[in-house]
Amino acid sequence: MIGTTQSTQPSSDLYDVIGRRRDVRAEFTGGPLDDDVLMRVLGAAHQAPSVGLTQPWDFVVVRDAATRGAFADHVAQQRTAYADSLDADRAATFAPIKVEGIRESSAGVVVTYDPTRGGPSPLGRHTIADTGLYSTCLAIQNLWLAATAEGLGVGWVSFYREPFLSALVGLPTHVRPVAWLCVGPVEQLQEVPDLVRHGWRERRPLADAVHAERYTRREEVAAR
Repeated sequence: MIGTTQSTQPSSDLYDVIGRRRDVRAEFTGGPLDDDVLMRVLGAAHQAPSVGLTQPWDFVVVRDAATRGAFADHVAQQRTAYADSLDADRAATFAPIKVEGIRESSAGVVVTYDPTRGGPSPLGRHTIADTGLYSTCLAIQNLWLAATAEGLGVGWVSFYREPFLSALVGLPTHVRPVAWLCVGPVEQLQEVPDLVRHGWRERRPLADAVHAERYTRREEVAAR
């Protein structure tokens, strides 16, 4: 109904979902992914804000084992290439880190970005062209949180070359693949994120990310 409003009260449930969200790799069970649940999750993604209401995203759901296997093989090649670029110490830290759950998950969701959505002059993209891409990332975040709320895991795979994935799922030349998301039931969600557990990086404190009035280099603050 036009003119109705929604509650502005904070939801502890939302904060719980945000806190539990993890980038899943090894915990997928491969169990069935209910179509109704998947559509709810994709519906949440489709509710994301977008510049000029362009909704520049699409979702390619991939269940075919051969397609997923071909993508997994490609990702393995890219993982090897990245590992070869590291120095010995960093390579040793990287070695046990799993970067995908393509075969183990129940489905892959390829999230795409179409820069032509909304016509030649989309509202809000006049000065910052990347706002369309930002909008697609907001849809991914919505999907991720909804999946977590549904008890599903999501893993964002980024070890791929865009032309390969575009050809694999038949994207038009102007449409960009932003993410392959592994989606499905999981045994559990890790309490500590994988990259922290494996010693790759530590989570950055919120205090280091918050600035008052102007951006301040942290080394400048420490020197005062």
